Amino acid sequence: KVRRSNIADDVTDDLPLFSTGSDKEAILDLVTGRSNAQRQEIVQAYKSSYGKNLIDDLKYELTGKFERLIVSLMRPQAYHDAKEIHDAIKGAGTDEKCLIEVLASRNNQQIHNLVEAYKDAYGSDIEEDVTGDTSGHFKKMLVVLLQVSECYALFAAGEEQWGTEESIFIMLLGNRSVNHLQMVFDKYQEIAEKPIEDSIKSELSGDFERLMLAVVQCIRSVPMYFAKRLYKSMKGLGTQDNTLIRIMICRSEIDMLDIRECFRMCYEKSLYNMIKEDTSGDYKRTLLALCGGDDDLAGEFFPEAAQLAYKMWETSATTKVQLRPTIRPASDFDPADDAQNLRKAMKGFGTDEDVIINIVANRSNEQRQEIRQAFKSILGRNDNISFLFPGVTLIISIFCQGAGTDEHALIEILVTRSNGEIHAMNAAYRAGYKKSMEDAIQSDTSGRFSQILTSLVQVTFSPSHCTSTKQRAIIWPSELADACNEDSDDMEIKFMSILCTRSFPHLRRVFQEFVRCSNKDIEQIIKKEMSGDVKQAMYGIVRSVKNQSNYFAERLYKAMKGMGTDDRALIRIMVSRSEVDLFNIRKEFKETHDCSLHEFIQVETMVVSFYILHGD
Repeated sequence: KVRRSNIADDVTDDLPLFSTGSDKEAILDLVTGRSNAQRQEIVQAYKSSYGKNLIDDLKYELTGKFERLIVSLMRPQAYHDAKEIHDAIKGAGTDEKCLIEVLASRNNQQIHNLVEAYKDAYGSDIEEDVTGDTSGHFKKMLVVLLQVSECYALFAAGEEQWGTEESIFIMLLGNRSVNHLQMVFDKYQEIAEKPIEDSIKSELSGDFERLMLAVVQCIRSVPMYFAKRLYKSMKGLGTQDNTLIRIMICRSEIDMLDIRECFRMCYEKSLYNMIKEDTSGDYKRTLLALCGGDDDLAGEFFPEAAQLAYKMWETSATTKVQLRPTIRPASDFDPADDAQNLRKAMKGFGTDEDVIINIVANRSNEQRQEIRQAFKSILGRNDNISFLFPGVTLIISIFCQGAGTDEHALIEILVTRSNGEIHAMNAAYRAGYKKSMEDAIQSDTSGRFSQILTSLVQVTFSPSHCTSTKQRAIIWPSELADACNEDSDDMEIKFMSILCTRSFPHLRRVFQEFVRCSNKDIEQIIKKEMSGDVKQAMYGIVRSVKNQSNYFAERLYKAMKGMGTDDRALIRIMVSRSEVDLFNIRKEFKETHDCSLHEFIQVETMVVSFYILHGD
């Protein structure tokens, strides 16, 4: 998208735009339509023609974030990086996130140029300035990244050596070639049955942990790393404008198309639309010009992004995820004693909520059912303990009773439960409401949406019944690809027949091969070609298959963001996942939103019991 033409003619035409007052629209179009190299020629020509510094004049004529963005665009990239590092460490405090982003993501040549530019601009050594403002292993790793070393010695630092081998790990990640480290990470995952990122998160902390994770993420995929950084810079209240400006400038001539595609794969909107919603005025128009286009209008991958998507689904299919709950069965459990204490807490005037929370939130669901039985044996009734109802019955009762239907709850529950959990829900529903869950859903929903939910409830498929799972993993992706060219009704029927009746491991392979045979993004196809509850159900299946913990993390975020809280969704997820994978969900929440689930709940609610379900 950068204009490539005769620069001598361009400079002659461009200079009056900078010298005849502040024509913001013309400046915006010109600056974003030239490469960085061309902009440097314009700076030199401006100096020759008018005897003035163009950047100084731009600072005088423009204001606010628009001025910061335009001025930053006029600097050589290495000098812009040097200024970002200098600003990150000057004065009181240090912007560690800026240091991490810049030094972890630049290649050897870019680091070399940065070091030279810093020396030229500030008359000091960047390594000395950085080490003077940082400490510990964080400082050591930054030094390694600045030294542009070419050491390829082999190291063997197993996970059991953490705590004494940080320096070896620093040298391993700081000095290896990208291709070699990618193979190392793949082998590590094969041996450890978990990605290297999980080991870093469990063994390191603070800025050092964030730096090491950034290095690993950049080795895996620089575009994906920047997509996540951009998302975090704009989500929630307020915008991290320095981060947004820095990334949009430094990647616009390198890999912005790939970043856009990664952004679309990870989040539910295009980078273009998120910038459009989060910024305003000439600042927004300049950022959108640098972005280059709206990927919500497309349905296919760019070549590099297709390779990344294929690799992502392969990783999803081969990674053995260890589910980690936050609530476990209590030791020294006495259901009769708990029942008596609950009775005391609810007897007389007022209620002792602390006692109730301490008991209920620190017992497994199975133990809570024993307390119910003990309570009934002692008092002959279950008065005032509806909060101890079995999880599956409580979940179903939430959305199938009363006026209206909670479609989001139906989708969330049915697309995330295993075959065994669906069987248990069917039995619990029939026992509790004297009719089948399938009949209840069909009477409260309609059309294709009802068919999808019914298929999910029926649990008719088992991968072991396939004559050839590998063969079908080739046939079904082709059928999905062919369905993309059919009319909407036929496409929905074909997608439903495959997505609603296959196991998660099987579907991961199907989606992986779908990328190969179609070069399309299945999530985007669903968003673009389907609508209403059908789209939400299909999309929920894909997101849950891809990363169920991340799906629940996003559901929790949506339940609490903005005005008001969706308390039913919050309760449902916290209760149902606390004994399954709430710890995994917490990690996904923190990684995606740069805020812990605990902190988010603390801000959005005043309910102490949520903190306990959440765990430490």
